[in-house]
Amino acid sequence: MLPSAPLPTQRVALVIQYLGTHFHGWQRQPQQRTVQEEIETVLEAIVGHAVRLHAAGRTDSGVHAAAQVAHFDAPLHIPADRWASILNARMPSDVLIRASSLVSPTWHARFSALWRRYRYTLYTDPRPNLFIRPFAWHYYYEPLDEVLIREALCPLLGRHHLSAFHRAGSDRPHSWVNVQAAECKRDGSLVYIEVQASGFLYGMMRLLVGMLVQVGRGMRSPLSFTEIWATEQREQVKYAAPAQGLCLLRVGYPDFPFPPEVWYDTQPALTLATLPERSLVV
Repeated sequence: MLPSAPLPTQRVALVIQYLGTHFHGWQRQPQQRTVQEEIETVLEAIVGHAVRLHAAGRTDSGVHAAAQVAHFDAPLHIPADRWASILNARMPSDVLIRASSLVSPTWHARFSALWRRYRYTLYTDPRPNLFIRPFAWHYYYEPLDEVLIREALCPLLGRHHLSAFHRAGSDRPHSWVNVQAAECKRDGSLVYIEVQASGFLYGMMRLLVGMLVQVGRGMRSPLSFTEIWATEQREQVKYAAPAQGLCLLRVGYPDFPFPPEVWYDTQPALTLATLPERSLVV
């Protein structure tokens, strides 16, 4: 008896949010809870067979995502724009599908992306805050000068070999990165560092922020910071910023099917002005 022909499918893109606190990153790993496994398990239960979910990028353990993008090939009988509500009905409380849409069979969440943008949040008030703690590095040991951090970030723009910010364990064959934007701004006791690049090295943002904090404290000059990565002194980069302050903010595509309100700025910047007085724990 001849095997039956494979059923026709459609390619569906998803915009996904998740709180990384209780995840061991995006990618499936044995004996660990991951975002990919959570969603693929639900997809398999719906369609009756294993489904592979491809993401724009792999976030590390504890890292959040405001608009991760992924795609999978789905049966034709379910309209592509209904997958978001179908999945959300079965998702755990720390994962949310913002929207789903039909894309071309050749469209790929990873390989079609032009850039990714990450935001790192630091909270510099000496008083802890329960409503900020899951999403920021509570760094209050020394004042941070955001002007110095901005000065250090400027030379990063362009295409550079950033092996100094490349953690061991990656299967990427090189450390070339095209940095398209690098910014630092302060809002009261909150400091935001955002970097946009064509792609990111394994551990790059957390290592980068760890060194930028040294610059902001005056322990290292912006020039010294630049010399370290320009001359690939990986041994000088010793500290990674904690995972909870990092968020995959958004991913850019030339032919993205979603409107900006779905994906462009869906991690609202924390602001103390919107928090109640009682949220401050002294």
